[in-house]
Amino acid sequence: MDSLVLEYRDPLFGVIVFFGLIFIISFLTYSFSLYKEKRARKDYRRLLRRFEIGKLKEEDYVHLYKTYNLPFDSIILLASTFVHKGNYTKAISVYLTLLEHVTDRVKKEELLELLGSTYFKSGFMQRAKEIFLRILKFSPRNEKALDYLLIINEKLKDYQSAKDNIECLEEIGADIEKEKVYIETLSIINDPLESFEKKSEKLYKIFQTNPEVQRLVAQFYLQFNKKFFWEHLNEFDFKKMVDLMWYLNFDDIDFDEVAKNDFLNELYNAKGYLDTLNHSKDFVFDILIALNNHDHKIPATIDFEFMCNSCKQIHPIYDSRCPHCHGILTLEVKYNLVKSLNETNQSLQ
Repeated sequence: MDSLVLEYRDPLFGVIVFFGLIFIISFLTYSFSLYKEKRARKDYRRLLRRFEIGKLKEEDYVHLYKTYNLPFDSIILLASTFVHKGNYTKAISVYLTLLEHVTDRVKKEELLELLGSTYFKSGFMQRAKEIFLRILKFSPRNEKALDYLLIINEKLKDYQSAKDNIECLEEIGADIEKEKVYIETLSIINDPLESFEKKSEKLYKIFQTNPEVQRLVAQFYLQFNKKFFWEHLNEFDFKKMVDLMWYLNFDDIDFDEVAKNDFLNELYNAKGYLDTLNHSKDFVFDILIALNNHDHKIPATIDFEFMCNSCKQIHPIYDSRCPHCHGILTLEVKYNLVKSLNETNQSLQ
């Protein structure tokens, strides 16, 4: 009996029992944590599989954010996939749902920016405008919101509000000289009370000091004041708006003035409106002139595309703002020779 008591009181035995208990507790704790993690990962993968096949619901994003503590940026990245796929309605629903649960001011502002930009992309200009105005109420120096409002007001043809946006951007130190000239030009062109003669004079003054708006000015003249346009023909750089001149109706062309301009003379020889040249300095024009002089007419024409000199995206139709990066007057015309498919001369005015 005494020997048993001594064995029980042996310090080494106590140490062994102590570490044994620690090992058992640690093992059970580790096993339970592994079980919980495995279960969480399984649930998470289930949600991701639903996302991959496009079935992730709005509340699932909140579930990921609140239950699994998925970082806010990761949630936004997942939600933005809908925008990239063109599913703007789904993206808007996700952003609106998240807004109800996000309390942090910075995150809420980011969500509002995403919501506003998605409304903008989906064509809901008035809703987008309301969102960005809401942002400015608590963040009046938000340059992104001001930029979007400028574009939205331009699209809504609310040029006075656009000018107000420009003043705000100017106050926060943004470089908006090009925007000022651009909006002023559009404001004159779209003024319903001004006469065409007055508009022509004002636009000419802007054009003289800001040649980058020449295409806008030329389009106005070709539509409303052709006489003024042909009188000032040599002040324009037609290489930057060759498509406008190519699609111009035959009856709208002053060929006496064209004869004084080398580039237009070559262009309309290539077009087949004139037969006064055998060659052109422009490679594409030269081929078309040669084809026009061929005994058997070979159907060929020019195809135009427009590349943004800012984002380098290519677009099939000209726009004064790049549809991709929203740069002002950044699209440059490119052209190449293509087979003609019963081409009809249509004006792009």
